[in-house]
Amino acid sequence: MNKLYPSAAAALQDVVADGQTVAVGGFGLCGIPEALIAALRDSGVKNLTCISNNAGVDDFGLGLLLQTRQVKKMIASYVGENKEFERQFLSGELEVELTPQGTLAEKLRAGGAGIPAFFTKTGVGTQVAEGKEIREFDGREYVMERSLTADIALVKAWKADKTGNLVFRKTARNFNPDVATAGKLTIVEVEELVETGELDPDHIHLPGIYVHRIVVNAEPEKRIEQRTTKGA
Repeated sequence: MNKLYPSAAAALQDVVADGQTVAVGGFGLCGIPEALIAALRDSGVKNLTCISNNAGVDDFGLGLLLQTRQVKKMIASYVGENKEFERQFLSGELEVELTPQGTLAEKLRAGGAGIPAFFTKTGVGTQVAEGKEIREFDGREYVMERSLTADIALVKAWKADKTGNLVFRKTARNFNPDVATAGKLTIVEVEELVETGELDPDHIHLPGIYVHRIVVNAEPEKRIEQRTTKGA
């Protein structure tokens, strides 16, 4: 089975549609499948539910989809670096489901493992627990969280072989493996493609059984976040 596609647009062309749930890897600006996100924007699909740790920044990552009003709902953990996100949320244009970061990772992991729900102490007694089942185990209260799956998963990896076995580079590993397993169809953007058998099996972070399509982006932008704490 040939999993390699000539471009991000080609990989998305016959599988994306209005109203889908799309899970996107990345943490801040690290490990962002930038070519796939740009191609998703250019596809013109709308009314998307996006699952991602954060919502990108105004002109990069998922911020591109917010600019074009293609997202109707965000399921995310941290959204503090996107002014357009803030504007849409405060004006009621965007539905937001804020989720504790560890809980979000576990919801995706559980979804990929076929586990429909789990119990966690995180969020008990807060707005996070409102409307959710609370149960007591060993004298402590836990909130039940439903797992997450997605119609499409967009993932960034460093290397792949032609069967889709993946290697992530350092912290770019972040949410990407969990996102990959939670997708019904997973599309991966990689910097380097090698022949099957070239990757050391002990170095593979995610087996190719989870990967359906591969796109090579050999020269990603790789933005670096910088914070100014004192004026010149």
